[in-house]
Amino acid sequence: MSAVVLDPAPAVSPSGRAKKRLGPWQVWGLIFVAPYVLVFLVFVLYPVAYGLWLARHPASYVHLFDDPIFLRSVANTAVFLLVGINLKMAIALFLSGFFVHPQRWIRWLSLLFIIPWAVPSIPTILSFRFMLNPEWGLINSLIFRLTAEDGPNWLNDPTIGLTLAILVHIWKSLPFWTLILVAGRLAIPGEMYEAAAVDGASAWQKFRFITWPSLQTLYLTSTLLSMIWTLGDFNSVYLLTGGGPADLTHVLATLGLRYLRLDQVDMAMATVVCAMPLVIPLVYFMMKRLSK
Repeated sequence: MSAVVLDPAPAVSPSGRAKKRLGPWQVWGLIFVAPYVLVFLVFVLYPVAYGLWLARHPASYVHLFDDPIFLRSVANTAVFLLVGINLKMAIALFLSGFFVHPQRWIRWLSLLFIIPWAVPSIPTILSFRFMLNPEWGLINSLIFRLTAEDGPNWLNDPTIGLTLAILVHIWKSLPFWTLILVAGRLAIPGEMYEAAAVDGASAWQKFRFITWPSLQTLYLTSTLLSMIWTLGDFNSVYLLTGGGPADLTHVLATLGLRYLRLDQVDMAMATVVCAMPLVIPLVYFMMKRLSK
């Protein structure tokens, strides 16, 4: 009889389970992922944890709420979000219906339309600030040539300054959200519009019963994402008005920079922490919509 050779039993760890060795693809995966994990830990997790640690003292929040500029900044932030974002998204929805047409001149116009979003914020917003200069700005120079009277000091009024900051924000970010909604419109089957036209549907009925139901989820998700980004956007206010006059046009994003300039780091971090109750629900609702 021939001898039967049995394979040796696999090595068993003291816990009773066989040891699993990483394959070459898994090893290379860990090697390539490690730099990104390190960057996340150093440049994201550590700054957030350090900022929360700096804002740990209750006295920082007491001083923050006692500062009247903070309450004014909260009100300005609410106005900036409610007015700026809703107006921007409504205009983007309207313009997406215009740029979706296949005419060649509309395509060329769309290239010009996207320039404000593609150009960096610093030169574009500073150019608006120069044009609004009360002494030698382009706008007041035109007013003087047409009426022989001096133009107003645009940025010396808090209401006008905040309004202009909202308009600059809309002008800067409008092309991006318009393109997002144009992509959503292009995903709607053309046969639906053809069938509606055969049934005698008007342009408003096509929008109400075809376009809006198809774009509703994308529109609401884009609105939530725009609110999250706008909470952290300080360019439109800081570069245009600098928070002035008398610190009356600050929003939460620029107020933190004001405290940093005053060497009040704990209050700057407390300002960021106070914005988190606004950001976290927005992130939650956005992720909930994306998971549907």
